[in-house]
Amino acid sequence: MRWVVFLRAVNVGSANRCQPALIAKELAKFGVVNIGAAIAKKLPFKCEIMICPAKEIVDLAKENPLKGEAGNDIDAHVTILAKRPTKLPKLPIYAPSKDKWEIRISRVVETAVLSLRRRIENGRLYPNQIVEKLFSTPATTRTWNTIEKVAKILRENSKEI
Repeated sequence: MRWVVFLRAVNVGSANRCQPALIAKELAKFGVVNIGAAIAKKLPFKCEIMICPAKEIVDLAKENPLKGEAGNDIDAHVTILAKRPTKLPKLPIYAPSKDKWEIRISRVVETAVLSLRRRIENGRLYPNQIVEKLFSTPATTRTWNTIEKVAKILRENSKEI
């Protein structure tokens, strides 16, 4: 079985900087296609690791459950939880409120929490902070575009998915 590893609080910019391409190059001899758990040991800072089956990401991208909901001022996001939730809240959940929402959590699939983020002036919320509070577990959030790119890489590099 293949796995996807997401690192929480890792940035390709300035703070907590990580250069995934360089690390992946170093780990290529081990068959690493992209970021793997071994990377965490090479980082000069502590980060949490979220691991999920590659098939979960591929299936999610294929289903595309947020299709048609994103737009000019609304971005689709997927938050990967550190562990599968034992109890699901009643969905959808709006933050800060239903009539003035910035974040709408619409669905949970295995360890993936699907949400929309409305970009508004002076908006301060991000899906990760809402999801971590709601599920009381560490998580990391990626845009839907990133999930699609990961799924494409997985499909191109595997005959079993």
